[in-house]
Amino acid sequence: MQNYGLSTDNWDLHRRAERDRGRHNDKVKEIIRKNLGDIVSHQDIITADRGKIVKIPIRGLELPRIRFDNGSRPRVGQGKGGTKPGDVLGKAGQLPGQGAGKQAGQEPGVDFYEAEFSMDEITEMVLEDLHLPNLQDKGSKQIPTERVEFNSISRRGPAANLDRKRTLLEAYKRNAREGNPGWTVRREDERFKSWEMVTEPQRNAVIFAMRDVSGSMGEFEAYICRSFYFWMLRFLQSRYDSAEIVFITCHTEAKEVAEADFFGLGESGGTRMAAAYSLAMQIIEQRYNPREWNIYPFLFSDGYNWGDSDCVELVRKMAEVSNLVGYGEIADHVWGQETGFAPLGQAYASAFADDPRVVLVKINQREDVWPALKRFFGKHPELQSV
Repeated sequence: MQNYGLSTDNWDLHRRAERDRGRHNDKVKEIIRKNLGDIVSHQDIITADRGKIVKIPIRGLELPRIRFDNGSRPRVGQGKGGTKPGDVLGKAGQLPGQGAGKQAGQEPGVDFYEAEFSMDEITEMVLEDLHLPNLQDKGSKQIPTERVEFNSISRRGPAANLDRKRTLLEAYKRNAREGNPGWTVRREDERFKSWEMVTEPQRNAVIFAMRDVSGSMGEFEAYICRSFYFWMLRFLQSRYDSAEIVFITCHTEAKEVAEADFFGLGESGGTRMAAAYSLAMQIIEQRYNPREWNIYPFLFSDGYNWGDSDCVELVRKMAEVSNLVGYGEIADHVWGQETGFAPLGQAYASAFADDPRVVLVKINQREDVWPALKRFFGKHPELQSV
């Protein structure tokens, strides 16, 4: 028999450090979530290996406290009243000596520190609300996937899986049956959570990742394109084990390439995006029957293209067999298109204004990659009725 006892000591002091640490970590993660637009497109994160620890600079967090104004402004001791939590009582201006722009300063600045996160942790925060829209049950060739499910209780198991609540209940019931109600726990009272690998079918899905690699795609456009597809790839690999990805690059000609070539190829040649859509349609006809596969084509380009009308007709045909067709256009400041779509995007916007299956996004800067991901892989209730 193994004896257990319940302590009556006040453990609040022992738990306070853990609570403070947990609260601090929650605040750090909250700050990161509010700045995902900048973090998602950061080059150090995009090029990091899966197991690498990434350092993210965060402005110093301090416990709330009352601080006296360093200036010489008049003060009122009790104020006018009527305030509530969250009200801004005042904002500090630029203090002399801190410096601004190119001017030198003498005062200390704001402290920043680097929070360390693994790539898996960052990926989970980035992708927690994303999913393939309008995913349907299709096909008989569904690929089974396995997941761990804690669905049973056993009398033996590792100490880490001890179910304390069930153990105490079993102990109390046994003691009551023996005429001695209490919380004395024996080995026979211990209950452990047990798991099993549950196999479940996953819906078939194929994603076409198409990329403009023509000469008009400059360094910024190519970087944004790689950033978006980097996170799309992580999203699909972490959520959909059975999803297949077809990589297509295109200038005046399109070709199916391996993942490494898709991310590594440089830009050259003219622009004819109709070739990419034509190749995707051929691959669908040969390998992915729309009755058995959920189909998601995505194309990223700068929007300057020969044969916009051909692209419109091909996208119209593709939308008929796809769950969602995505087009992402990357702004080019040289052509002054930051505020609107380039010719190809304009053609799509005009032709598919009333078609919810065709989703268009515009990326003007690095921070727009995250909104583009949410736009493509967010909730689309309008598709349920299509």
